[in-house]
Amino acid sequence: MRTVIHEIEKFRDRRYLFQDRFEAGEILAGMLKPEYGHIEEGMVLAVPAGGVPVGIQVRDILGLSFDLIIVRKLKIPGNPEAGFGAMTLDGTTFLNESLLAVLRLRDSQIEAEKARVRSELVNRNARFRGGRPFPDLAGKKVILVDDGLASGFTMLAAVDMVKKAGARETVVAVPTAPLRTIERLSAEVDQIFCPNIRTAYSFAVAEAYRHWHDLDEKEVQTLLAGC
Repeated sequence: MRTVIHEIEKFRDRRYLFQDRFEAGEILAGMLKPEYGHIEEGMVLAVPAGGVPVGIQVRDILGLSFDLIIVRKLKIPGNPEAGFGAMTLDGTTFLNESLLAVLRLRDSQIEAEKARVRSELVNRNARFRGGRPFPDLAGKKVILVDDGLASGFTMLAAVDMVKKAGARETVVAVPTAPLRTIERLSAEVDQIFCPNIRTAYSFAVAEAYRHWHDLDEKEVQTLLAGC
């Protein structure tokens, strides 16, 4: 079945659209609510850190259960803002092979970054989730939430975890993403909700927000404590 992609047409290609992540989550939840509001078999999984405030808004408005999904970007050496892939908590990796062909990283560099991220995933799961087992997703409709997508490899890792856990339906819900990334994900999920799809070659998630900062771990823990 062809993936259904939902956007808000008047938001296409706009920048500095959302006041902050909470407003973005409210708009996103409004798109999701007609189909997923208060369904018994639904669950929201947020990608920390930036996906947490978005996910909390979605959870509150839809009235669904909530948890985090711990996945991390594999960072390019010397450029921590960019990644060459992503890894799940169980160690599964997704590599941007076309980018790696350009970067020409040594195998030792790739393996060193994998080892670093593997340790970071375990630590983040302990700090943010108390090391709890991954939730039972068998037969559930799972909504994966982040504050935006760039290359989409981190979300691909999250999708893989959800599918392995037996979800009946996998939905990606993000406030902003480039069209090329939406197309990359479309073969892997049932539905995508993204109010602000952008088509320009240059893209940054932060450009969708008027007020933006990187959330630190203390902020994430404070938000989770209020859940």
